[in-house]
Order: sequence, then C-alpha cells, then structure tokens
Amino acid sequence: MPPSLPSSQPPSLGILSPPSDDRLVRWLFLRAMGLVYLVAFVSLWVQVHGLIGAHGVLPIGSFIEAARQFFDSHHVGLDRYRVLPTLSWLSASDAALTTQCAVGTAAAALLVVGVAPGPCLAILWALYLSLVVAGQDFFSFQWDSLLLEAGLLAAVLAPWQWRPQLSTESPPSRVVVWLLRWLVFRLMFESGSVKWLSGDPSWRHLTALTVHYQTQPLPTWIGWYAHQAPGWWHVASCAAMFGIEIGAPLLIFCGRRLRALGGLLIIFLQVLILLTGNYTFFNWLTIALCLFLFDDAALMHVVPDALRRRLSGQPRPARSWRRRIAPALLAVVVVPVSTLSVVDTLQLVPAWLEPLVVEDGLAPLRSINHYGLFAVMTTKRAEIVIEGSDDRVTWRPYEFADKPGDPMRRPSFVAPHQPRLDWQMWFAALGTWRANPWFANLCVRLLEGSPDVERLLAGNPFPVQPPRYIRAVLYDYRFTTWAERRATGAWWVRTPEGDYFPEISLR
Repeated sequence: MPPSLPSSQPPSLGILSPPSDDRLVRWLFLRAMGLVYLVAFVSLWVQVHGLIGAHGVLPIGSFIEAARQFFDSHHVGLDRYRVLPTLSWLSASDAALTTQCAVGTAAAALLVVGVAPGPCLAILWALYLSLVVAGQDFFSFQWDSLLLEAGLLAAVLAPWQWRPQLSTESPPSRVVVWLLRWLVFRLMFESGSVKWLSGDPSWRHLTALTVHYQTQPLPTWIGWYAHQAPGWWHVASCAAMFGIEIGAPLLIFCGRRLRALGGLLIIFLQVLILLTGNYTFFNWLTIALCLFLFDDAALMHVVPDALRRRLSGQPRPARSWRRRIAPALLAVVVVPVSTLSVVDTLQLVPAWLEPLVVEDGLAPLRSINHYGLFAVMTTKRAEIVIEGSDDRVTWRPYEFADKPGDPMRRPSFVAPHQPRLDWQMWFAALGTWRANPWFANLCVRLLEGSPDVERLLAGNPFPVQPPRYIRAVLYDYRFTTWAERRATGAWWVRTPEGDYFPEISLR
C-alpha cells in the first residue's frame, strides 16, 4: 500500500482531503499515453493497406464513395462530416492512409519525449478518430473507443507549451483528474456489471473461467497453463474478478489510501489478463489511467531520484482561460452523458429517458462510451481454416500468424500489437460468413493474390501464383490436457465441424 502523507499534512478526510499537486502523475501519464498511441499507430501502419487499402479487404475508397452517394441521395450536406468524421473524405488513397499513420507515429514520439504535449494529443485524437471511422469492421473494438476517450481528456489535461518543464508546470486541472478517475470507474464497474446482469449462467455460477482461457480471441501460452487449473480455482478466480471489477472502482471515491488500494487491485487484474490473453494495448492503457488513482506523494517513492529532483521548482499558477474554462465545459458534457450510460448499464433507465441514452450528436466522436467485454461467455471455440487448391483435390491451408491454426503451434504473445484480421476471424467464427460480408472479400483478395492482404498472414501456400479455388472449413478447438500434450506435443485438439464458406473461383 502506498505510504501515508507526510506528518505535516492533515490525515485523509476522504474526497474532501487537501488536493495533491499531481504534476508527477500527469508527467508519467502523458508519457504512458504517448507510448500507447505510438504502439497503436505503428500497429495500424503495418496492416492498414491490407485491411482498408485500395487492394485490401474493405477498401476505404469504396466505403467513402458509397457514403457520398447515400448522403447525396438524402440531401445531406456538411453534416456528413460530423456523421463520418474522417480525413478519408479528402483522400482515400493508400498514400493518405500511410500519411495519417506516419504523422500519428511522429506525434506520439514527440509526446513521449515531452514536446508540445497538448497539441500532439489533439492531433493524435483527431487522426486516430479518422482511422477508426475509416477502418469499418476492423476498428470497432472497445479499446479503440477507450483510447479516443482517454486521449480527449489527456489533451485538455496536458500543458500546451512547446517544452513544458516538470519543475515549473502548472498543476493539472482537478476537474480533468476526476474525469479520468470517473473513466476508470466506468470502465471497470460497467465491465463487471454487464457480466452479472446479462444473466449468463456461466457468470452467475462462477464457472466462466473454466472455458475462458481457451475460447478467448487470442490466447497466450500462459493461458494454456491457466486453463489446466482445477475447477475450484477457476470459481475462486471468477469471484475475485467480480470483486475487483465491481468493488475496487467504488474505492475511487474514498480517501487516498483506499483509492490507491483500488488502483493496485485493478492493476493486478490487468496484469493477469495481459499474461493470459492478447488484448492489444487495452490493459496497458487501463494501467496508465490507474496512475491517477495515486498521487505524487505515493509515486515519489518509486520513481528515480533525478525525476524527484525535477519537482523541486515552484509551479506556475493556472491563469489561462483554457486551463479553467475548457475542463468545466468538458465536464458539463461528459458527466451527465456518461452517468446516463452507467445507469443504462445497470438497467435502471426509465422509459422516458431512453431516447437520451445514445447522444446522436456525440456518438460519431466515439469519446463518451459504454464499456463491458464478454457480457456473455463463449463456451466453445470455433476456428475457420481457409484453404486453397488448384485442382479441387489437394487443399492447402492459409496459416494466420497469431490466431490458432496448426495444433502443434504454441500460442504466442503479440500484444500490444493487434493483428486485426486475426481478431476479426474470431468474431466471424461465432456466426456465418453471410453475417460477415468482409469474409467473402477476403477470399476474393486471396484468389486475386493481393500482396497487401497476403502480408496479413503468416505465409502464402501459393507463392508462385494464386490458387484457382478457395474454400473455408470450420473446426472445433480446445486446449490439450497435460496427458495429451505429453503424448503428442500439441497445444490444441481440433475436430472438423463442416464447411464455413463454399468453394469459389474467379474463373
């Protein structure tokens, strides 16, 4: 537990205790945000052409053209740019996508080294929003929304000087600090509440973790070992998870000691999750947000001496209108809308308030969001295997780099990078290809031999020329037991489930 306040200060009196300076917390948080943004943009950069480029699975050019025709037919003018806030309206070329990723990467690097943090965060938020909107099915994840919401708050929190100095920076806005704590509360409390309120028996009976490690989208090899634990351990772990996700957030509104305890519990849970599953930058971003559950007095004992010495200067008073008015305006919007979101998650919204739950004017910005993963636990793991053939007799599989395929291949660590096609294949296996139109596009691109799409895979079984035929079959996957792994060396056991996508050919 973090140390108590120095004896010269009065004891904690809950949320009414004297405010901490929080300059050190902000300094660490902004650099953590820079690292998360850096990973996010580099991760997008290496796969954006294959996903939404001109020869990708879901070309953004076709999407923008369809949107333009729709808005024109409905006589929608400038409002189209609010509904779809993306720079792809200006250019949907591959070069434009590369430029957005490159500028975002550069801005994130500048943020990490402390150059113009406020302007950099504003640029990062706008560019990431642009790419998320352009990304269609491949960019519809909760951590994308969380990064946008956290990034917007960080842009208001950050100093807007060219090279702010930690020793003389103005203290961060207390309003924004509490908005960030409120975001942590909503993220965790809603995540726990949606699981329990869904009525899913695996959550209600605390048995969800008996299958979760093997049915989650991209397990790690540590997840294999976690799956082998006895049933009572999984039940106890599930109960502890509910205690942290629902109970720990309540400590945010207590005094500094209990708030720090809540932060430690949430960080502990996030570390366990990132060890057993590949959830991109989500866990790291959550840990970064938890920094504001501590204060400078607590963190001073874990940072290097050189950084502590940089806090010795006298901070400037916050006098600019932006430091006073902008946080207040942000709170006036965020607090009522997000509070209504929490009440809606708890299923307590009266009928007359339901039309206000989704704010059409704010929804396109993706910066005030609902949260909650795995509301209903997936109890079986279905995997799609795409196969190609030249003669319709011999079929060769396309191997993905990170999702389960070859049963002998050990599950890997890939986070904080997100292989978005691998992730989307997990969702596609939960339904049919007709419910996932992008899947047919993927198969067509493989028949065409699109280099951009082939680079999204681990390898190409047809290196000379594309196959004449493509099909997809479905398998049921489960982790091997200790005995099965000792006998075969395999990490997975798979059983055929039938066809997923019919055989097609461009000819």
